[in-house]
Amino acid sequence: MSRIASAEYPTAALRLMDGFSLEMTGKDVAGLEEAHASTPPGTRINVTFLGNEDLEMRIGAAAAVARAGFVPVPHISARRLSSQAQLEAFLARLQAVGATDHVFAVGGDPARPEGPYPDALSVIRSGVLQRHDVQEVAIAGYPEGHPEIPNDVLWEHLEAKHAALAEQGLATVLLTQFAFDTGPVMAWIREVRSRGIDAQIRIGTPGPAGVKRLISFARRFGIGANAMIVKKYGFSLTNLMGTAGPERFIGGLAADLDADPDAGDVKLHFYTFGGLPATSEWVSSYVGDIQRQETA
Repeated sequence: MSRIASAEYPTAALRLMDGFSLEMTGKDVAGLEEAHASTPPGTRINVTFLGNEDLEMRIGAAAAVARAGFVPVPHISARRLSSQAQLEAFLARLQAVGATDHVFAVGGDPARPEGPYPDALSVIRSGVLQRHDVQEVAIAGYPEGHPEIPNDVLWEHLEAKHAALAEQGLATVLLTQFAFDTGPVMAWIREVRSRGIDAQIRIGTPGPAGVKRLISFARRFGIGANAMIVKKYGFSLTNLMGTAGPERFIGGLAADLDADPDAGDVKLHFYTFGGLPATSEWVSSYVGDIQRQETA
């Protein structure tokens, strides 16, 4: 469906791809440099906040993104913060390298909070973000739910975070977990809009990667990956040796969005499971293919 859908809806596919964002870890500055040539200037690049990274890695990566002419979107992992002082110090360092305009506030993985912030909402409500010139905050969305958080709680927190940011004069972006199936994604987008939230939505999309790796991440994050879904996406559970890209997913999503005028502003965010350079090069090639289809 991917190439067919893109050929049938080239304008919708290009609109969806325009302004895509990428993700990197604090350790992947070398990958960022390798991906530079295939990444459009001004591209948003999220910088993770993982347990095996330290402050200098995170700051160094965010600074490298800014120096390269891209827009850094550093992650703030609430449950990994040991104190307000640590949050203040992190934001001050980011501010010094020009990397606080856009941030992504997320709860994070630890089962128990390491400090005073049990979730992203508590970070937002602290007022600390405003003091460091944050202009826009991305918050997490889960089209297929969260393996450990009930859906009603997810929606309650999404609405509360959006409202708190609006009260503080900060813009909101909804950044979703990755998906293999456009059905739950479109249903989630419609639910977001029905709740009066008109913020930009960035749909998490796995960049090209090994099938085993994709399934491993899917299981970790509670993403649907049964035989029917992965066949629709473009790979088979019985053949795990190859790689898979998101062509079908993107083509299908572009077609669905073209048919739904109320979906609002929707973009793509690529999780770089197969590496930042490989993902950036794939996106560049895919966009080129669509442009050629449109002018053929």
